[in-house]
Amino acid sequence: MKYITQKEQNELLERFLRYVKIYTTSNSEKADKGIQPSEEREYDLANILAEELKALGLTGIQITEHCYVYGALPASAGLEKVPPYCLIAHMDTAGEVTGKDVKPQIIKNYDGRILELKCGVTLDPAKDAALLQAAQEKDTIITTDGTTLLGADDKAGIAEIMTCLAYLKAHSEIKHGKIEVIFSPDEETGHGMDNVPLNLLSSKRAYTVDGGHIGELEDECFNAWKSDITFTGHSVHTGSAREGGLVNAVTMAASFVANLPRHEAPETTDNVQGFYAPLEMDCSIEKSHIMLLLRDFTLDGMEKRKKFITSLAKVTADSFGGKVEVVHTQQYLNMKEKLNEHPEVVEDLFTAYKLSDITPVNIPIRGGTDGSRLTEMGIPTPNIFTGGHNYHSRSEWASLTQMASAADILINLAEIIGGK
Repeated sequence: MKYITQKEQNELLERFLRYVKIYTTSNSEKADKGIQPSEEREYDLANILAEELKALGLTGIQITEHCYVYGALPASAGLEKVPPYCLIAHMDTAGEVTGKDVKPQIIKNYDGRILELKCGVTLDPAKDAALLQAAQEKDTIITTDGTTLLGADDKAGIAEIMTCLAYLKAHSEIKHGKIEVIFSPDEETGHGMDNVPLNLLSSKRAYTVDGGHIGELEDECFNAWKSDITFTGHSVHTGSAREGGLVNAVTMAASFVANLPRHEAPETTDNVQGFYAPLEMDCSIEKSHIMLLLRDFTLDGMEKRKKFITSLAKVTADSFGGKVEVVHTQQYLNMKEKLNEHPEVVEDLFTAYKLSDITPVNIPIRGGTDGSRLTEMGIPTPNIFTGGHNYHSRSEWASLTQMASAADILINLAEIIGGK
């Protein structure tokens, strides 16, 4: 059933615009050192969301010492014994593109024209199938002005959850069990569930609202590891480098990256193909560090990738007469196996899509969510689309119609689980 009318859609848009203007970019370097939240500014949004949850009548609201926002919508009368579930979205935005001073642009009745934004950013429906669909539907879209990312990842998810809660609070005829909510910090750093307050949760299932295009329903993701490769060289004056035995760690690092398989990079793979993704290099003659992401949908494939990286690093160091240290760190695992042990969690979500007249598109996530980690911890957590597109870029945009459809799914889901 469709619940979101023009009134609720306007409120959804207002919430979204309010949230994206709040600067919440996280910091991977600090997060890797165990600092959470990785930036104090994440509390700016956390404080606002806590107050809004209070205004909606949720109970148990708190912001934990690590900046998780928690609250619970009490069950409808008579449904107190229905098992609770949790809705999750993250507050931080990615660090690849600045999220400071976001200036969202609202384009109503989008007609398919090419949008020329600042910094040379162009949105062209001829090159973006989702944008073409938005034009055909005369959708309202929200873009950046080209100077920042938008933050639909994942402030669209937050806005949709808040809209669902507001609707359920205002429409007591829709019966539901207890619904818990967590808004998390530092998802973009891979540390979003490091200090999740499991002690507050009574839910045995959860749903992240952190996907993309309408219809996406995700219960499978990458296995994810991070590799830190550190080459150590020997510095001498370049004028006497040959006789002095110079070993250049910059050259070792460059050689290592150049020898990664070109056909197994993020930009040359899709569907269920894994990849190697060098993200950071910090180089000098004496020491060079590379941070590399490894992604694969199978555990066997991941083991092969780790062995390959270790071998390539050693061969590279040996060929230059240097030394190397390789450290592999697990980030998250494919949630498919664990979710298969609890089929009702995904089955209820499929039903909610169909009741919302949305055709489910069940494809693997070429990435991960907080739900990937939470599933590992024993709380099965599939992922729902948000209507956001072109994440982590200046060309990021969101569809208001798709955002409203995500909120409809959340309302239908509440009624489905409440009727069990």
